[in-house]
Amino acid sequence: MRAAFLMIALVTTFAPAYAAQEISLFSSSGEAVAYVAVDDDLTIYLWEGKPVAYLVPINDTEFNVFSFEGTHLGWFVSGLLRDHEGNAACAVKGAISMTNLEGLKGLKELKPLKGLKELTPLRPLFSSTWSQVPCEGLLQQ
Repeated sequence: MRAAFLMIALVTTFAPAYAAQEISLFSSSGEAVAYVAVDDDLTIYLWEGKPVAYLVPINDTEFNVFSFEGTHLGWFVSGLLRDHEGNAACAVKGAISMTNLEGLKGLKELKPLKGLKELTPLRPLFSSTWSQVPCEGLLQQ
């Protein structure tokens, strides 16, 4: 029941950015590079269809981001995926104004098994700058 509520909260928070329960993530240059499949256990796929990470709810509007190996990658808060330095690596359409048209997505590949999650680090102060690590790079760590 809680998972369903969180999915609804995520979708309604970013209603302009989702289609068919998928929330597109854009790079600092405005290119669609990944997406969150809300109806697929909050899995993050690269645009070409490779599953690379997933979201774990912290509360109703904030999420930790983990790789399938269990590595903590960052936080998804207010439409921004942030790295361990607090810089934005990806953003939803409603969180940034410069977005390009989205191309066709690749077919979804099979998800790997989830590894044991590492401890979540202390959350830094969030900055207003973009991360030095591109969105795809952060998600594939």
